Amino acid sequence: MKVVGITTQQEVYVGSKDRNFRINEFLIISDPYQGDLIGEIVEAKTYNKYIPLSLHGELADGSVIESLKALGYNIEEDTIYIGKIRLLNEALYPVETGCDVRIPTFDEVKNIMINSSADEGLVLGVIKNTDQMAKDMDEKFKDLLYTFEDGKLKEQEDIPYIYNIRSMHQYPHIGVFGGSGSGKSFGLRVILEELMKLNIPTIVLDPHFEMDFSQKGSYIPENKKVDYTDKFKCLQVGFHVGVRFEDLTAQDLKNLLDASSPLTDAMNNVVDILFKKNDSYNSFYNRLKMLVEAQEEGSLDRIKLRIEEAESNLEREGWQKRKELFLTYDKTCPYNSVRGIIWRLSRLNNEGIFSKDIREIEEGLHMGKLIVIQGNTRILQVFSTYLLNNLYHKRRDYKDALYKKTTAEYFPPFIVVTDEAHNFAPKGYDSPSKSILKEISQEGRKYGTFLILATQRPTLLDETITAQLNTKFIFRTVRASDIQTIQEETDITIEEARRLPYLRTGDVFISEALMGRTIFARIRAAYTTSPHTENPFDELKNKFKEKDDKFIKIIKDKLPISGDDFINVIKEIENDTGITYNIDVFEEKLEDMVDKGILKKEKTPFFNIYKE
Repeated sequence: MKVVGITTQQEVYVGSKDRNFRINEFLIISDPYQGDLIGEIVEAKTYNKYIPLSLHGELADGSVIESLKALGYNIEEDTIYIGKIRLLNEALYPVETGCDVRIPTFDEVKNIMINSSADEGLVLGVIKNTDQMAKDMDEKFKDLLYTFEDGKLKEQEDIPYIYNIRSMHQYPHIGVFGGSGSGKSFGLRVILEELMKLNIPTIVLDPHFEMDFSQKGSYIPENKKVDYTDKFKCLQVGFHVGVRFEDLTAQDLKNLLDASSPLTDAMNNVVDILFKKNDSYNSFYNRLKMLVEAQEEGSLDRIKLRIEEAESNLEREGWQKRKELFLTYDKTCPYNSVRGIIWRLSRLNNEGIFSKDIREIEEGLHMGKLIVIQGNTRILQVFSTYLLNNLYHKRRDYKDALYKKTTAEYFPPFIVVTDEAHNFAPKGYDSPSKSILKEISQEGRKYGTFLILATQRPTLLDETITAQLNTKFIFRTVRASDIQTIQEETDITIEEARRLPYLRTGDVFISEALMGRTIFARIRAAYTTSPHTENPFDELKNKFKEKDDKFIKIIKDKLPISGDDFINVIKEIENDTGITYNIDVFEEKLEDMVDKGILKKEKTPFFNIYKE
């Protein structure tokens, strides 16, 4: 392999007559004046001077090739392989044309490829096309993982990609981008498995109910399986966790109510006026209810009449209280707005938001667990606003207290992970959770709070947050606007951007600030599987089979069944199982069993007989 053509300090072409080049493989150029220069293949081509393309794109005529062979030209051996190398570090001078090019040894690339040990970093996959360098790799970096390719598990052949989690203190936050079916959620699962391995406190907002790690991958060899049961906890908003009403501020409450259904300016005003610090749910709800009841009377005279006609002291005191609320708030709190707040408050209460607190989440984080918070996007948006504000400021207060040399309760550093991040921090408009995520993205590094945000649509993610993501995992992306955003936010090259729509599922470009360049990798096979892995069409088929098996079990001891005996058979089935069939439906099910070949039908002049 030799350097050919015109060279620069950044890029050179290399040619070979006997070795083809692979995109993203690493090679060393032995420059006689500048020493060894390491670079990466960014383009690969082959050329044969006997088989050129014409100006119109047609290949040389077949008869011409036959004639050349007859004259003694060895066409196959005249193929030249050409690769374009981009140097990792800019050379001082243009590279010398004609230099030798060779494959590096592992020791020559170790410092470039590996920034952490497997025990202290996240083992996420392999760096593609590094198998030749991996042959003399240290034993501790071998057999760390499996990849999943062409439907089969494949043993590690390349250098592992190990993300240095400690570097997040300097280069915080990770973005995971990729279209549907690109392997994005799969990659996120692998990242979370590695965080559990290191016992790093993590909060996962899971709107799809898929980040459950209890189901082990059946494809992983028995001796390599990993049990994460004690390292994570799935909690549903409204069932296991919720909001302690007494801890809410007026703004927190408005965020919650706004997520239930958008608030008008008048409704916002009602909350500001009627909500008191340290209110319980009942005290606030009763204040609203009593005001509405007073407003429904319509006038002060009607309320006074209700006080006079009260049949007990308790009733009289109640209407006296309503009168005070009416006099104080009727002018500033319109009836319809107060009704609207009551409706939204009741809706949140019915969903269980106010029935729990976040103590279980805090305890899990203190134990170094991964806490998966599940719920629909609407509820998660609101709950996460309250939760992240609460936890982030606990961590911040602890760090500030250390600096001021005062005392504060310890709260551990933690990572916030969310899928469909553009729903939580959208570009162009505000959402309840956007402000806290933006604050963490800009200041979290100082306090040990980090973000891992996954989205199919990076263009729709808030630009301030996108700019703070120092490491980006870029899976297959098809939309031009998203590819353009990725190009603006990373050092991905034009050639690599062109490849984005065609990446295989699980292949990923990783743009990491610590490395200072983009590498091409493949995510490892996950040790666990999503609960949603069953194909819906298999599910449908299995359900039909299940129903058929159940029906056959019910009628098995009643076969053969005659067409004139349906009523008696149906009565027997009802007595045995409690299941009632209409005669027409029963006959239809028997016919269906015949069509499927499970039963046979014998026709007689008067009726049909169904038998095995």
